[in-house]
This record gives sequence, structure tokens and C-alpha cells, in this order.
Amino acid sequence: MLSRTRSLALASGLALALSACGGSSDSDSASGPTVAVEDNNGTQQVPQEPSSVVATDNRTFETLADWDVELSAAAVSLMPETISYTKDKDLVDLGTHREPDLEAIVAAKPDLVINGQRFTQHEDKLKELAPDAAFLNLDPREGEPLDTELKRQTEVLGEVFGKQDEAKTLGEDLDAQVARVKQAYEPGDTVMAINTSGGELGYIAPTVGQTFGPVFDLFDLEPALEVEGASDDHQGDEVSVEAIAKADPDWILVLDRDAAVAADEEGYTPAKQLIEDSEALQDVTAVKEGQVVFAPADTYTNEGIQTYTEIFSAFADALEEQS
Repeated sequence: MLSRTRSLALASGLALALSACGGSSDSDSASGPTVAVEDNNGTQQVPQEPSSVVATDNRTFETLADWDVELSAAAVSLMPETISYTKDKDLVDLGTHREPDLEAIVAAKPDLVINGQRFTQHEDKLKELAPDAAFLNLDPREGEPLDTELKRQTEVLGEVFGKQDEAKTLGEDLDAQVARVKQAYEPGDTVMAINTSGGELGYIAPTVGQTFGPVFDLFDLEPALEVEGASDDHQGDEVSVEAIAKADPDWILVLDRDAAVAADEEGYTPAKQLIEDSEALQDVTAVKEGQVVFAPADTYTNEGIQTYTEIFSAFADALEEQS
């Protein structure tokens, strides 16, 4: 088991207190004792023992599944196959953020909705459809350290579901890998993050880019290339292999988007093969030295604390091997 003393800074980011709530509601499930927790929108009174839970935030799926939290409805269509909920035929599917079936939440009669990430845009509508439910949004907040935000999310969920010890362990596991990367990374080594989608390479910008953007800030990585006006586009920003070769990064971090959403489709080419087959990249330092780190295949539709722990572990392994 990975372990490390959890940073005390996390404690100041949480305000957790039990309260006895004697209020009543028209909902069958919205009465009883509550726990007061802090989310992105302030203090929320959440059922201490929720009877109907709905989840739409990709980052929470693996944690909830590992903790055996029963869901009545979820964004199943957004889940990678690695999540056990995808095998539950009775679980109501709310669809994807692009083609949602929001009305399906009504039959679930939730008293708790864990909303976020891609479904944040639908929160107002979901609240209209489930007016008696408590809502939690624990998306990592802009400008806050990624590791602290992942632990904040996990600890709040641990308080809600009585899994404080498990949440603490997940936080310690993450801390251990963060510490390894910080210890092994050589300041000045240049890093580039790329996304593969549809057989093309995309540029993932520091700070704002998908998955790896905030990793640059967390570890103070030196960007090999900075593109003016870079975005958080899910496929990355357009970049040529020639531009990558010219930047000559010491390290490349790779997100294989299609591995999560199109691996079974005809024509899918794994990210590793795309890089190996590109003649223009063969003289790039990261490629020549074997300093290319691939995120787990389900990362694009997961991005939970476990996923980042795996990414940082792989990065630390590679850094330590080259030191």
C-alpha cells in the first residue's frame, strides 16, 4: 500500500460537521439526519444516509464504485468499461453531456446528486427535475493545486458515505506519488503533453489543457513548447509533428483520448504506435531516450484520484530510471 503523511493543508480546505436536521420534505428520501459539507457552492446539507444517489461526475465514478455506493441513476454512457457500474443493467442511464436524458432523473427520486465535470452545464435543469435533492459539485477549482483538489473531493465523499479511512488512504497514495515526481524531476528538463485522437496528435497546453494542463503547475514542469491562445479543447490544439520535433522535449506525456472512447472502432491507432510510426519524431530526445509516459487507457473518461495516482507513479518510475 502506498502511504505518506497527508498534508495538513487539506484540512483547512474542508469544513465538515454533523448536524441533526429535523426538517421535512415532500420527497420520500429527503428527511432525516444530514451532514454539512463544503462544495464549490458553499455549505451543503447532505443526507447522512442517502437512499437514492445519482452521479454524473466522471472523476467520482471509480471511487464510488470501489466503495460499493449504490447508484439509482448515473451518466453511464460516459463511464469507461473499467467502472463496475457499466455492468449494472438496472442502473438508469442519464446519457452523455452531449446527448443527455436528464428527465430520467425524475424516476430515480434522488436525495443526493453528485454533479460535475461534463455535466456541470446541466446542473440548473437537473435541479429543476430533482428539487428535493441535495447537490454536490466538487470539480477541481481553477487556480487551486490539482492534488489538493482531488483530495478535497475524495474526503468530502468519504464524509458523506462513511468512508473517511478509505478517503484518507487514497489521499496518502496520491501524496506519495506526487512526492516521488517532485523529488525525481530535474528542473530545466523540458516537457510536452500531447493528446491523440482520430490518428492525429494534439497539443495539450500547460495549466489549461485537458488532464495534463494542471500537472505542469503542480510540478513546475518546464514547457518545451508554449502556444499563444492555447485552449482546453478535448482533442488538444492542432500541432504538427514538425513543431514537436523542433521543440525537442526531454519528456512527453501522452493522453490517448481514443483509447477511452473509440478503441473498438475501425481504424483506431494506439498513441504508442502513432509516435513510433512517426519518422519526424524519432530524433526527439523524449522518443530516443524512452522518456514518453502514457496515461492509463481510461483516463479521458475517468480522471479520478486513482487515475492521477497511476499517472504520477508511472512518471516517477520513468524519472527515477533516468536519474
